[in-house]
Amino acid sequence: MTIYVLDASAALRYIDDEAGADRVDAVFSDCDAGIASICISAVQWGEIAMKLRKRLGAGNEATILESFLPDGATIIAVDAERAVHAGSLRVDRGISYADAFALDLAMKSPEHVLVTADYGFKAVEDLAKIEFLPAK
Repeated sequence: MTIYVLDASAALRYIDDEAGADRVDAVFSDCDAGIASICISAVQWGEIAMKLRKRLGAGNEATILESFLPDGATIIAVDAERAVHAGSLRVDRGISYADAFALDLAMKSPEHVLVTADYGFKAVEDLAKIEFLPAK
């Protein structure tokens, strides 16, 4: 079963109905149908919340977050091991610390696929399966 790892850019493309929103919708449909699952790092979830709060205010942020993920999607907590690995990815591969948490999840198994609109992940394509949403 495919396990899709969403990063903040993919989630925001979906929320904003921008390029790639249809692909994220298809991922959500696969999750609802039980043929795939979705996870997102708590760090990436926080990044989504921060950007929504900044743009829309606290009330709208909460409303969107409550209804955004399909049933069965999992927000993965950060533990010490994951934090250290993300730090290593940040230093060794030059991606942002928040993005390193998404990459860490995508590296867990061959069934994990990172879905992103952030082309900064091109620098780490050799480490995990990454599906890039179309450019705007």
